[in-house]
Amino acid sequence: MLNQAWQLWNEGNKAELIDPMLSDSCNAEEFSRYMHIGLLCVQEDASDRPTMSSVVLMLKSHNSFLPQPERPAFVGRFMDNPEATASNFSVNEMTLSDVDPR
Repeated sequence: MLNQAWQLWNEGNKAELIDPMLSDSCNAEEFSRYMHIGLLCVQEDASDRPTMSSVVLMLKSHNSFLPQPERPAFVGRFMDNPEATASNFSVNEMTLSDVDPR
């Protein structure tokens, strides 16, 4: 889900992450702000992440400036290359034998 959130954020399509069942009752601007804060909390460089007290302040204040989030720590590197396809990855298979005594 983080990969999808990061991709939608970069494309400017934040509202696409909202569950369709909640879209009628969800404030898109408020959702965008929460998504922004969430992405700040998962930045790759831990020193760029806000402290919990900063997060609480961001959530309480609607007027505070929010810095642009950097790449999240858990987003796969392949997201940088939209040309990446499943053929670029290997599939590992394994079989198990269950040995029972006579």
